[in-house]
Amino acid sequence: MKKNIIAMNASIMIGLGSILAAPSAYAESLSDLQQKKESIQEKRSGVESNISDTEKKIDNLQDKQLTAEEQIAAIEAKIAESTKKIDAKNAEITQTKKEIEALKEEIKVLKERIAKRNEVLKERARSFQETGGDVNYLEVLFGSSSFGDLIDRVGAVATIAEADRDILKQHELDKKDLEEKQTAVEKKLASLEVAKAELLEIQKQQKQQKQEKAALVKKLKQQTKKHEDEKMGLEEEKANLAAQETAIKSAINLEQNRLAELEAARKKAAAEAKKRAEQAAAQAAAQAASQAAESKKQSSSSGASAKSSSSSPSSPSPSPSSQSSSNVSQVPAVSSGTFTRPSAGYVSSIFGERWNKQHAGIDIAASGTVPVVAAADGVVSRSYFSSTYGNVIFVTHSISGQQWTTVYAHLSSRQASTGSVVAKGQQIGIMGNTGHSYGQHLHFELHKGAWNYSKSNAVNPLNYIPN
Repeated sequence: MKKNIIAMNASIMIGLGSILAAPSAYAESLSDLQQKKESIQEKRSGVESNISDTEKKIDNLQDKQLTAEEQIAAIEAKIAESTKKIDAKNAEITQTKKEIEALKEEIKVLKERIAKRNEVLKERARSFQETGGDVNYLEVLFGSSSFGDLIDRVGAVATIAEADRDILKQHELDKKDLEEKQTAVEKKLASLEVAKAELLEIQKQQKQQKQEKAALVKKLKQQTKKHEDEKMGLEEEKANLAAQETAIKSAINLEQNRLAELEAARKKAAAEAKKRAEQAAAQAAAQAASQAAESKKQSSSSGASAKSSSSSPSSPSPSPSSQSSSNVSQVPAVSSGTFTRPSAGYVSSIFGERWNKQHAGIDIAASGTVPVVAAADGVVSRSYFSSTYGNVIFVTHSISGQQWTTVYAHLSSRQASTGSVVAKGQQIGIMGNTGHSYGQHLHFELHKGAWNYSKSNAVNPLNYIPN
């Protein structure tokens, strides 16, 4: 029974048909499996190379991101420094404006002084016009009552004259000082305003640089995320290829065991046939000798009759058939085609573009407890929980020399483990809503070849299974 099961499992995996096929067909099937194994190994090597390249891209992007972030930090330090300088300039401008206000008060006082001096000088000028200028001084001198009074008056006249000269001199100095102060303060204020404007322009450029670097960092992060997602996909593809390689190895072992069983059966059958032929020849020779002896004994008797006996062996060929079936609700009937429908329900989403992305399979939706079955004979290459697929089972098939992969995603539970051999129509799980899913359904994919991250081998399942 165990040997029959091994033979059946091998037949499930490679789809070779009858046990009594020609030995050359066995060799071809093993050769096909070996070629598939080598092809998967080459693909794994290519995927590993792509993962390595993607990791290098991620490292390069992260280095650029780190550099850009360091540059942003340096720019922010410069912005902070320029902000301090601008604040300092604003403080100077405020102080200068206060000085200007104070100067305005001084200018007001100076103007009042100058106005008073102008009045004094105007009075002096009118006096000169009326008296000829020196008359007042002579009257002062000649009007003295004594020599001492004369001396006092001469001193007074000299003092008055000197005072007039001082007034004129101070008048000129005040006007010059007023002009210089106005010029200096206005120049200082203008210089401060220019310096502030320059600092503001520098800060504007720094902020622009910061925005550009921030945009660069954002872009680098997006590119890094894209490559990280790609790496995750490649790593999943690598894991699937490794699982498929294991499944192919299992198929090769099963096929070798089956061939060994068939070869042993063939040798046994040949030996039994040879033995039967020898036994038949010996029996025929013995019968011929017996007949010859009997004929010799009764050669004189013409009415004697020879009695011969013959035996015709019969070998019973029992053909018992046992079939066990479990009546499970909503189990789809197994169709006669290459692939059968994986579950009951209606097709809620078809193969093709969906939400601006390629939908690489079909969605079959139904409510309640809905069994999911293997679409064809094969070996479970992976059975695990995926962040996107949820509970998912990958099955590898080899049908007429062509490798196929079927994917059963979003299951609520899995009933087939990695490495197990499954038959067409065998229940492997229950429809669910796990992973990246909205509502209970089965996401079913069919790949002509191995599954890969880009899903380039995906074909429309509705072209292969009953609708």
